Amino acid sequence: MTALSPSNAVAVIGAGTMGAGIVQVAATAGHTVYLFDTSPEAIDKGIAQIEKFLARSVSKGRMDDEKRIAILGRIKRCDKLEDLAPVKLVIEAIVENIDIKRSVFSQLEDILDEDAILASNTSSISITEIAAKLKRPERMVGMHFFNPAPIMKLVEIIHGLVTDKQVADIAFATAEAWGKKVVHAKSTPGFIVNRVARPFYSEALRILQEGGADIPTIDSCIRESGGFRMGPFELMDLIGNDINFSVTQSVYNAYFQEPRYRPSLIQQEQVAAGRYGRKSGQGYYDYSEGAVTPEASTADSAPAPTEITLIGENSLLDPLVTLAEAAGIKVNKGDTDELSGFMIDDVLVLLSDGTPASELSNVLSSPAIVFDLALDYKAASRIALAKGDQVSDEDLAKAVGFFQALGKKVSVIDDCPGLIVMRIVAMLANEGSDAVYQGVTNPKGVDIAMMNGVNYPKGPLQWAQDIGLDHIFGVLDALSSFYGEDRYRTSPLIRRAVIAGKDLV
Repeated sequence: MTALSPSNAVAVIGAGTMGAGIVQVAATAGHTVYLFDTSPEAIDKGIAQIEKFLARSVSKGRMDDEKRIAILGRIKRCDKLEDLAPVKLVIEAIVENIDIKRSVFSQLEDILDEDAILASNTSSISITEIAAKLKRPERMVGMHFFNPAPIMKLVEIIHGLVTDKQVADIAFATAEAWGKKVVHAKSTPGFIVNRVARPFYSEALRILQEGGADIPTIDSCIRESGGFRMGPFELMDLIGNDINFSVTQSVYNAYFQEPRYRPSLIQQEQVAAGRYGRKSGQGYYDYSEGAVTPEASTADSAPAPTEITLIGENSLLDPLVTLAEAAGIKVNKGDTDELSGFMIDDVLVLLSDGTPASELSNVLSSPAIVFDLALDYKAASRIALAKGDQVSDEDLAKAVGFFQALGKKVSVIDDCPGLIVMRIVAMLANEGSDAVYQGVTNPKGVDIAMMNGVNYPKGPLQWAQDIGLDHIFGVLDALSSFYGEDRYRTSPLIRRAVIAGKDLV
């Protein structure tokens, strides 16, 4: 499908941060862009935001001054909706209130040509519901940008129940022409990103609530082992705990109290206390002047083993074997086993499969310590370990010393099922799989959305594939067994793929 030509004018309604960002994106792509807001002061502020961004781009050599002037010259401020009559695409980016949105779009239908596309940047309201009372509901589509719009690559194209496919395809092609990574999604609560991302926060909050690990340790493991740019608590403080909590409540209630999206009491308390994060100066971390950022829990030095035995055949662990050999540790090859990990003397050091180390110690009749997932075991600078309650500190030190010999900082956490990175990645993959299974998008759409909308280091479905779907299935099954909650039920898509021996992506 052909994108709108730059010769077609575009309009943006709402001059706030998101609206101004979308204006900049469209104007940079060559469109004349009409900016409307009921507040002239808001328009002044929005254009000032664009001018500041472009000036910074010039100062950093990302564009020349001629281009900056040309972009600003394509932006037209408007004082009334009637000024938008020439446009072929209007993108609404105003308050998240369905009645106000409906009112604006109803007025626009009487102003614009019948072939104009009406798009909403809503992040939480049903496109079907917004369009329901319009004269031409088939011309309504969602174009969900991410903040800051000039930088973040993702745009979700949201199909309402009666959205014309050609309208959605034009919106998709236009966003692509604007340099964005674009995905189609069905109009369901949270769309793709705000739905699939829920476990990133909720599982971290649950690990904290159960005493599995403290806040800086969870964040450090997610960054230094999982490869994410920010830990969940750092990110919630950046987003605003009030906003993150509100989104979680919205998705939870929109899905009729689906247990998977249940909000956290810890976050509720943060919001009740006004501890919203960076914007309030206090959240999970203290942002006041002179505040000291707490550090992750890191184990003391322990002696390195002279030799280990490799258990199982899991290519994920190949970098650890290479590092061990480079560190002068003799690596023996054990018998092929369903387990993945190492034997140090009589101690089993196993890649987490979701089963708590205490349970493994009983079942295997041997001291068991589990270690967490890493995006790249060679590059990871930190590894989380948990020992069974029956395991001595002396045996724990053998595992600690092993990973330290490989150049890793070690965080010893409580024996919580799935540890930190493995648990969160498995749940992200599970949620992404359910979105595909329920027809919200396709597997490629999930991975593109999560990598470009929230900067995940790898798409959760591809990541699950790389870990091994049978292993992810095992982690989810172990979580379900341990908690006995519907929250941890395995997506039918994963279950079917494992049974059939097929890939997700």
